[in-house]
Amino acid sequence: MPNVLTSETVKQYGAEAGASIVGIARAEDFSQAPEGTRPEDTLQGCRSVVVLGVPFPEEALSLDPPGYTELRNAILTKMTDIAKKTAKRILADGYAAKAVSASGGKSVNGVMVGHISLKHAAEIAGIGVITRNYLLTSPRYGNLLWLSAVLTDAALIPDKRMEYAICDGCGLCVDACPSGALQNPGTVVKSDCRKYFVIENKKLVIKCFQCRSVCPYRFGMQAVQP
Repeated sequence: MPNVLTSETVKQYGAEAGASIVGIARAEDFSQAPEGTRPEDTLQGCRSVVVLGVPFPEEALSLDPPGYTELRNAILTKMTDIAKKTAKRILADGYAAKAVSASGGKSVNGVMVGHISLKHAAEIAGIGVITRNYLLTSPRYGNLLWLSAVLTDAALIPDKRMEYAICDGCGLCVDACPSGALQNPGTVVKSDCRKYFVIENKKLVIKCFQCRSVCPYRFGMQAVQP
């Protein structure tokens, strides 16, 4: 018999692995996700999604594109490691667990997609909300959170979703986007956005992160408090 596993224990596992914030969502709350990207499509019998977050340092937004990309790649590696360490702890308690990284994915109907949408998982898990720039925005960490997750068959108590609106009448990210990828609210044209992901000297360089930089809430809610 597996050990009794609580949400508090799992959050402790995530924190001890290096996560700055941990949220929990029920797998059944992903019913609106596209086929092939629901938690149970990756882990049969999945009941909970543990979302892990670590913030980018604020100075990342002042770096040049190669510096920004290098830092981004380093934190993606860190997030994968945090998810693997957390999954290992859950496995040791006798439950199924699978780490999900932002750098991984699979082919669904001939298109490469993430195993799950981490930003939507974070929203469901109460870590923040997806704002007009199509980035997950947290009250504490702004849009600088980077994410990974662990899928598990443990039935954990989920966190409540956050409810707040911060984009009414703004549109700075829409105006700043050089590709026009944010013209339609609630989505992003990924093919247009990826035009600014280029290969230089055999390395990926992200040439544009204006949607992240121009947001008044990029550093969190406290950044715009009077």
